[in-house]
Amino acid sequence: MRTPRCAPPLCCIRRPRPGWRRGVRPAGGADARFENGPLAVVDVEDGQVLAYCTGGLVLDVPAKSLPSLVDWTLKEARLGQPKLSGPGKDADPLIVLTDAALERYGLPVALTEEERLAGRIPEGHKVIKQLMPAGWKLTKRGFGPWARIYRPAKGSGRRCVQLCIPSWNALDSRHWGHAAQLAPADLARVLGVYASRVMTPRGSTAVTGLELMTALHPPTHAVRDEATGGFRQADEKTPGSLGKDPVDCAPCEAPDGHPLLADLPRFHRRTPAEVLVEEAYNWARPLTDAECLRPYLVGIDVNMAFAAGANGLTVGLGAPTYVKNPVFDAKLPGSWLVDLSHVDLSRVKLAKEWTDLDGELLPSPFTPKGERPEGPAWYATPTVAYAVELGYDVRPIEAYVRHDNGRYLDAWYNRLRDAYLATMADLGVPAGASPEEFLKAMDGYRQRDPELAIVVSAIKATVKGGIGKLRERPRGEGWKPGQPWRALARPTWRPDIRAAVISRTRTNMHRKIVKHAAFTGQYPVAVLSDCAVYASDGPSPLEFLPYRDGKPLPGGFKLGINPGLVKWEGTQEVLWGEEVRERFNAPELNLARYIKDGTVTDVDNGE
Repeated sequence: MRTPRCAPPLCCIRRPRPGWRRGVRPAGGADARFENGPLAVVDVEDGQVLAYCTGGLVLDVPAKSLPSLVDWTLKEARLGQPKLSGPGKDADPLIVLTDAALERYGLPVALTEEERLAGRIPEGHKVIKQLMPAGWKLTKRGFGPWARIYRPAKGSGRRCVQLCIPSWNALDSRHWGHAAQLAPADLARVLGVYASRVMTPRGSTAVTGLELMTALHPPTHAVRDEATGGFRQADEKTPGSLGKDPVDCAPCEAPDGHPLLADLPRFHRRTPAEVLVEEAYNWARPLTDAECLRPYLVGIDVNMAFAAGANGLTVGLGAPTYVKNPVFDAKLPGSWLVDLSHVDLSRVKLAKEWTDLDGELLPSPFTPKGERPEGPAWYATPTVAYAVELGYDVRPIEAYVRHDNGRYLDAWYNRLRDAYLATMADLGVPAGASPEEFLKAMDGYRQRDPELAIVVSAIKATVKGGIGKLRERPRGEGWKPGQPWRALARPTWRPDIRAAVISRTRTNMHRKIVKHAAFTGQYPVAVLSDCAVYASDGPSPLEFLPYRDGKPLPGGFKLGINPGLVKWEGTQEVLWGEEVRERFNAPELNLARYIKDGTVTDVDNGE
């Protein structure tokens, strides 16, 4: 019989002081096992170790060493989060250590340059030596910014604690803003909101994005043992999951250096007919004379574009099957070698009717640089399907298709969408607002609650990072081309799924661009990933987005906060754009990269 855990003694609970921020207790608090929330920020104040939990709760921490802190977390703190899916596992408690807590427990406040590059402190560190005799273990990544300390599980008992060390750059400022500088109670609020709406962080936002996929689709599930009548954990694959074992990608899907390409000559450069290149847009063109006469350049940005691209997308769940001279099937995920150079953007089908456009002013939907393909190349299913949608026949030469498939990312999309919309609503930007109301609500929304604005950034980084992590490249560790690297051992190392999401995101953007051009005669002057720039007679997106009686163009750009809709990115003068291109002697410099604030640098931030 299971012995119920005791609640922390009343003397271990402190009331928040006046002025401390109170957040909403996450849904996990409804579970008595995790009544104190998913995480705690441990700090030292006047010699007393305190654990700042979500909801304003503060606990006294009696632990005087790191091993005893781990014991206290598992036995007394009542921290953690219920599983997100029936066959899944509960989330391990997260302990965030402030600088003062690091000093208290004998850890360095900052890593040396060597430790930073290694991503961990040395195995001989005194704190690690304290953990080993107590039976605690570290994962292969060692004791780094996101250390995991565990003992082998016994039955269903949870025996693992996740550490987060902000001063070791656990909370990357590119994604978490100034979170690492927040007071403990405020940091607990930020991480608690993220945990309740997304999941308890398991590492970087990219790692958490990938872990969320697995948490929502656990690889295996418990099945009834006919001999005992009970349930046992089986190796049987959970329907709709990627399973517990990795699968090989197709050769065309493999990035350079992959073991499948070990026999290629050392300096061989693969052509489009040898490698699948599905990447986000980075396209620009010179302004026409008519566009130069307009006063403004206005940028619009698609909200959660990659999440929207994942929504409803059928992806492969298992290994690919090679097919020679296949008949294209838009419902079958895979990679197709096909010649799309005959697709002429000057004449395309829209709503089953042929429409004439100025193809010279449009990017090709088939290449990241927007260049028209010159012959056979590998494409993911959504790209080839879009060529068919535009009214052109396709005849694939060969393909790698996945008959075992499903909408693996739907639950992932839904959770991240809901997290994003709920947080934006808290910041005063509701879904369903009129275009004018939406633009007004978005003006200065981050200043209304800078802490919740951090959560928004982290949610968006979780989307992009999670998709990118599906094709993680080698990260040092003495790797050489042709050798496997650690990420290949994961069932979630799936470059084909990443390619399909990016393919669909790019073609979604092109579809909106084409419909806008057909209806208004306006064409973008630059597209960068999910941002498009148009010449406009006024500084607002409403000056060039076609609204009639408050209704947008069907299938075109629509202002709103939902994923797939667009927001205003920024406005600059046309003279600014021409001056920038002249200064850099680059007629096709991508102005979408700098449209937000007009600051031009030679740094490419990937946005």
